[in-house]
Amino acid sequence: MSFIENLKPELQNKWKFSYEMPVQTQLIPYMLDGKDVVAQSPTGSGKTLAYVLPILNQVDGLLQKTQAIIVAPSQELSMQIVEVLREWTEGTDITVAQLIGGANMARQLEKLKKKPTIVVGTPGRLHELMKAKKLKLHDLRHIVLDEGDQLLAREHRNVAKAIIEGANHDRQIVVVSATITEEIELVASRLMKDPIRIQVTHEELPAQGKVVHSFVKVEERDKTDLLRRLAHMDGLRGLAFVNNLDQLLMKESKLKFRDAKIVALHSDMKKEERKQALASFRKGEVSILIATDIAARGLDIEGLTHVIHVDVPHMIEPYLHRSGRTGRAGADGEVLSLLTYTDEKNYKKWTKELPSKPVQKVWDQGTLIEGSSKTLLQRGKKK
Repeated sequence: MSFIENLKPELQNKWKFSYEMPVQTQLIPYMLDGKDVVAQSPTGSGKTLAYVLPILNQVDGLLQKTQAIIVAPSQELSMQIVEVLREWTEGTDITVAQLIGGANMARQLEKLKKKPTIVVGTPGRLHELMKAKKLKLHDLRHIVLDEGDQLLAREHRNVAKAIIEGANHDRQIVVVSATITEEIELVASRLMKDPIRIQVTHEELPAQGKVVHSFVKVEERDKTDLLRRLAHMDGLRGLAFVNNLDQLLMKESKLKFRDAKIVALHSDMKKEERKQALASFRKGEVSILIATDIAARGLDIEGLTHVIHVDVPHMIEPYLHRSGRTGRAGADGEVLSLLTYTDEKNYKKWTKELPSKPVQKVWDQGTLIEGSSKTLLQRGKKK
């Protein structure tokens, strides 16, 4: 029997998808049963809806109480979750409030006074509101930590703990993420009641496209110019990652100066600026969105042809996390790394586990071709 049959009629009527995703098939029945769950499933595999539907099925919009809280590590991910919630709560009594840093605090306090049914927020802002005793947790029945590997890491762990400890004794805790380490699992098990463990792999997902991993050898100083050139490649629609904010800001100002078809997304931007950047990328006005891991965390962008590692990450988890953004819904994709000499060792380590060996590419006459600088030399000789 499908989980859809166990949902309220108004939710069943809104279900318009042709198939259920594995994480939904597994997580929803456990959540409807009131169980605590740790769920690991790749980026873009339907995790948000997997926890949103059971929450909507169980909260009561007529009760003037905050009954569920969803915590996300970034403003963008919270905004995306809120969009999903608004779409599914349209025409119901269920209210949703977004509590994120960078937004007007007074307006958020007004929303809280009205006791929204569901709160979606980032750790920093939630912590502030809890300290000021403005966010009441005692009626909470459902707590979701989205991208739980970040929220249960040392930096945010205390906030997650405070929310759990302040909630109703009968609360349900659900942790979801694309990557869950042993440490996170241990922390989660201490905060949860006999959590059920769900793990969905890439292989279980329906109709995935072919994803090629490739790299271009480049000097650090030439990365920005290569990005600019890539932005002019026909049909390229890429999400590009840098490791830190300083690098991103530097590249952003150089690219703006050179009028490149690229927008940036980072934590120093105002909420409205972020919204505009995402909109211009989604509409296809620019072809590359360059971001840090935190800014892009959980972002769902359809039709990406490329994920570009401008900087190779220092750990394998972010490499896999970033790379999981392309090759979705049966479309092919490419994961391109801009490789400096110092990155090579890490890159070899990260890509050893891949089903196929990464392909070396080189820039030639306005596009990327397979090969190295030797390939270009040989071509030159033939001419």
